[in-house]
Parts: sequence; structure tokens; C-alpha cells
Amino acid sequence: MAIPDFQSCMRPLLNVVSDGEIHTIGDAFDAVSRFFNLTESELSQKLPSGKQTVIRNRVSWSRTFMGKAGLLIAPGRGKLQITDRGLEALQKQPERIDVSYLKQFPEFLEFQKAKPKAVAVNISDQAKTEATDPLERLEDAHFEIQSSLTIDLLQTIKEQSPAFLEKLVVELMQAMGYGGWSKDSGTATQYTADGGIDGLINEDPLGLETIYLQAKRYTESVVGRPDIQAFVGALEMKRARKGVFITTSKFSSEARNYISMIEKKIILIDGQQLTELMIKHGLGVSTKETYKISTIDTDYFSED
Repeated sequence: MAIPDFQSCMRPLLNVVSDGEIHTIGDAFDAVSRFFNLTESELSQKLPSGKQTVIRNRVSWSRTFMGKAGLLIAPGRGKLQITDRGLEALQKQPERIDVSYLKQFPEFLEFQKAKPKAVAVNISDQAKTEATDPLERLEDAHFEIQSSLTIDLLQTIKEQSPAFLEKLVVELMQAMGYGGWSKDSGTATQYTADGGIDGLINEDPLGLETIYLQAKRYTESVVGRPDIQAFVGALEMKRARKGVFITTSKFSSEARNYISMIEKKIILIDGQQLTELMIKHGLGVSTKETYKISTIDTDYFSED
């Protein structure tokens, strides 16, 4: 048989974890491969890049898409667990679970609506896909990969300790060029009675300009105005004018409105912005593959 597409892998993958227990991604992949009775040749077939097998890539994408729709969660690094929504999907969809089914969930639509308008959003619709030029298809694929990366990266950060996040925010500020005069210009702090100062960046060798940092590793809780007011109070104790508040969750509208009304310069960075900045500045990520696109050099072929 042909190697199944990633949508065909969705229901078998849900079946593997339907007992509600926590499974490793590796074990789940092996179970899906056995379900399709793939040959050794099919199991070893690789993508054009040669970096990953086709079946593992497709099972991974089925996991990612179902995760975005809330059918699966990642309770730990390399772990997989079905949700109540996933169990309900198994009961309601006896034959096939695919992208069309996932579109009923707001979380999945939120992900898809950010796609460029010129790109087909239903990747199961071959006609629409073929109607898009190759460059747009490449850009669409890059968008999906980057979107998946930001989700996985944020989840990985949330799984780390608070101390790790404090160290991360300092290194991110340095990667962005703040305190660039020295690799020792930034440090994570251990203050306990100053409103939660978690790090600082000295912008110059004499420390005349200092940026104070606070980091909140929240899973679901929204950072509200009281948290920002406490941070501003800590800055006041330091007679500081600049601060950056970073969270793995989101900020309430009241919190954002508050910083627009005060004199101090406070920058708020939520989980989405945090991962985007990490990717942009190469912190905690590495380049897996680079594709070069060439076009005809018309000047070379000109005989004038």
C-alpha cells in the first residue's frame, strides 16, 4: 500500500492513545506504523531533504494538527495524551478524522485564519493547492512549520523551571543587542522582596542605564494590572525608568492600558511574542534545512 497521508494518520493516532494514558510520541508512532502494515521500504522512505522519513513526518503533522484542534495535548516533553474532545471525536467520527472535521473547533480556525489569503487553507483540496503557484505553496508550508514551531517552543518553555525562564529572558535581551558591550552585561537575580525583579541588563559598562526584567511562567493565567503595578513599584524602589515584563501567557487589556498611562517605559512581551523573538534571534532554535530559490539572470542573456 502507499504511505498514508497525514490526515489518514489522524484517527489511527487517536486510537493508539484512546485509553487516556500518557504515551510517548515514539511508541505512538510505532503503533500507527504497525496499523498500516507498512513495509520496511515504506518505513525507510525519506523526504527529499533526507533528514526524516515520510511516515514519521506525516504522523507528526497529524499530531500537530489535532493538537491545535484540542484533540490531543502534550503533558510533557515527548509525551502525548488524548483529551475529552479527542475521545468525543472517536465516538462521532467512526470512519475518518481529517482537516474538514477539525475546522469545527475555534482554536483550529484561529490558526488557519492567519494564513495568507492567496494560499489554499484546506490542504486536502488538491485542486486549490494546484491552483497556487509554487512559491506561494512554499511560503504556505514555511508558515505552517513556523506556526507549529512557535507552539512547540512555547510549550517547551512552560515545561522548564521558573529559574530557566529568568535566565532565558536575560539571554534573549542580550541576543537582541541590549547590553551588547559585554556578554556579562546581563544577569538573572534572586531578589525576594522587591516585587519580583528577575533579571537586569546594564546597557553600558558603568551601569548608568539599566533595564529591569520580570518573567512570569504561566500556563493559562492572564497577567493583569495588579502584576504590572507591583513591577512598577519594584522599579520605583530601584529608581529605574525602564522595564520589560515577559510572560508565557497573555496580558489583560487593563494591564496594557495601564502602562500607556504611566511615565516609566514598560514593555510587555507575551508568549507569542516571546517565541517569535527567540526564533528571529536564534535563541533555543537551530536551522534544520535551507532552501535556495534561483531565478533567471536576464542580464546574463542580454547581448546588448
